[in-house]
Amino acid sequence: MNKRIALVTGGYSGEAVVSYKTAVTIGNHLDPEKWTGYRIDIRREGWFYVTPAGEEVVVDKNDFSITVAGEKITFAAVLMGLHGTPGEDGKLMGYFDMLGIPYTCCDCATSALTFNKRYTVAVAAFAGLPVARSLHLFRNSPADTASVAAQLSFPVFVKPNNGGSSIGMSRVTERAALQEAIDKAFAEDDQVLVEEQVSGREFTVGVFKHDGRITTLPITEIIPKKDFFDYEAKYEGASEEVTPADIPENVATAIRAAAEKTYAVFNCRGIVRIDYIYNEAEGKPYMLEVNTVPGQTDASVVPQQVRAMGWTLRDFYSALLEECLRK
Repeated sequence: MNKRIALVTGGYSGEAVVSYKTAVTIGNHLDPEKWTGYRIDIRREGWFYVTPAGEEVVVDKNDFSITVAGEKITFAAVLMGLHGTPGEDGKLMGYFDMLGIPYTCCDCATSALTFNKRYTVAVAAFAGLPVARSLHLFRNSPADTASVAAQLSFPVFVKPNNGGSSIGMSRVTERAALQEAIDKAFAEDDQVLVEEQVSGREFTVGVFKHDGRITTLPITEIIPKKDFFDYEAKYEGASEEVTPADIPENVATAIRAAAEKTYAVFNCRGIVRIDYIYNEAEGKPYMLEVNTVPGQTDASVVPQQVRAMGWTLRDFYSALLEECLRK
């Protein structure tokens, strides 16, 4: 008998639009012989199971159950497809932990930590992983652009400190444009990260556990058609993504080793995607971000990498679910 799985999507941020696309991809590739998926749409106005006919059934938050045609349905596991808050930042994970429901992503502590870009690079640096120099700005402490310019070298990236999908992100080459970029980032978050640009080629790699072992997917090189890998580049085709990346084996080995160490240092679970800049002069990858709920849309990197490894997405999602149910 197959298991009932809650495919969680939606969310309370602008990233919900990506979550819905992710849910479509995952739902289309669940193995029907192993799993029965129920799409759970989490919105500020309520949590709902969306039936195949488009009807909405209210989720009972007391035990994360639904009642359909008089039958109470509970779930063996949660397949997380919710980007941004309250999924990617760990809030839902704490809720599921209290209910004893396993899920296919990092736990509450890791999710909350990695959702904060500044704290992520601080922990990575403490573990000896190369990261760019950066400054952490807060809304209640007005930014002094002169101070930022004195401490960091241009160009810099200015981005919301919490969140993903590169919404609100800017690349700044001179102090005159810094305040506008900071204001843009503060429109998305109460905290902002200003980070020096590291010179080099940009790579990203999916990492997950399979049969209890940390496993890296084939590496992708990101070649933006714009100045950087922003929302349009990620989801609207404004970048070239080469999977597997055309790189020497020593570079691939360094990136894979860094990704495996990062996964272990942050005690990750499920599939994460880790972004790097490989600085050829120094011969090392600089970690940019840890994405604990990476996009799974048709345009996303992880599905590309899964196929490049020779797996189907059906096999991949089954592996993620089986791994979380091992615990």
